[in-house]
Amino acid sequence: MAARNRKTIFHIDVNSAFLSWSAVKRLKEDRDSVDLRTIPSAVAGDIDTRHGVITARSIPAKKYGVLTGEPVVKALTKCPELTIVKPDFATYKRYSAAMMKILKTYTSFVEQASIDEAYLDMTGTESIYTAAEDEDAFPLNVATTLKNEIRNTLGFTVNVGISTNKLLAKMASDFEKPDRIHTLYPEEVEEKLWPLPIERLYGCGEATAEKLRSLGVRTIGDAALIDEAVLQSHLGNKAGAYIVRSANGVSDTEVAQAREDAKGYSNEVTLPHDITTDTYDEEAPAVLHALCEKVAQRLAADEVYAQTIGVQIKTDRFVRHSRQMKLADSTNKTDTIYEIASLLMKRLLFGEQGVFSRNSKIRLIGVSATRLDKGLYRQMSLFDL
Repeated sequence: MAARNRKTIFHIDVNSAFLSWSAVKRLKEDRDSVDLRTIPSAVAGDIDTRHGVITARSIPAKKYGVLTGEPVVKALTKCPELTIVKPDFATYKRYSAAMMKILKTYTSFVEQASIDEAYLDMTGTESIYTAAEDEDAFPLNVATTLKNEIRNTLGFTVNVGISTNKLLAKMASDFEKPDRIHTLYPEEVEEKLWPLPIERLYGCGEATAEKLRSLGVRTIGDAALIDEAVLQSHLGNKAGAYIVRSANGVSDTEVAQAREDAKGYSNEVTLPHDITTDTYDEEAPAVLHALCEKVAQRLAADEVYAQTIGVQIKTDRFVRHSRQMKLADSTNKTDTIYEIASLLMKRLLFGEQGVFSRNSKIRLIGVSATRLDKGLYRQMSLFDL
């Protein structure tokens, strides 16, 4: 369980990304086709000539000893019945973009690390995702919802690693696969990280691992306990310090959020469970207020004001609905944004032909602030004075 008042970082990693995405595409085109993920299969360069290298492999292929990066010819000697498919980068980009879109409904702090992995900073979302009667559920409850949404909506699985920094979250996501959630908090480093072979440490290449093994450093725990000066003398100051710090789970790299388009700000959250007409008053206001507060904080940080406030919801049938209102005076105040958002949400859900009248449930809530200005033409109120 994560302690309060510290960061919560997720690392999302698609399981056998290229192979999974190729498999999903095949199944969509032909439901009777074999799922590549269930047989010995791989993605490789040239199928006809059997040249090139393996870029992705299925779990059954892994059991035959097929390795990513090895020549196709060598892989076929290990597994003659290996099914090989060509890379399809257009499909990979499409599925990657679809996944990133889902991730951004959980937090606005998303850093795409590669086509098949991303970091999420979930710090401060406890109030949104934690029910009063189950305060210890966070963050595993959110990770489970996120993981399952990707699987059920897009058809492929991911691993979720959870920790207080990016390094440990990434290491955690690489534990047992597929479709798993793992934690690796600082207090779990000695038990979960240190027994691993040194080459499993993120950022430790094979050449560095070989040097470390020659020094008697065979596990990550060995590297964590060795004198840093010894490693620096053999690897250089920077590399030596990195190995020791990383082996101890120390990292201060922040999740690098992409710069927001200046046209507006928005925050969305996928709920841990659906909200109904009966539970709206009990559950929705706190979520809505937290979202409004985040939007207001981002507006204030950039010293801008919004003239239009909007709300968005997604139903349990994955249909989106939205409402917006133009204000007489632009604002970046939480209370004003919340007042307008609450009004719009009630109109959207409870108004004539509202969403709840269609027996729908709510699985996502969002708040947006657009039509930005610098406040030059705002009418000053008594509260401003």
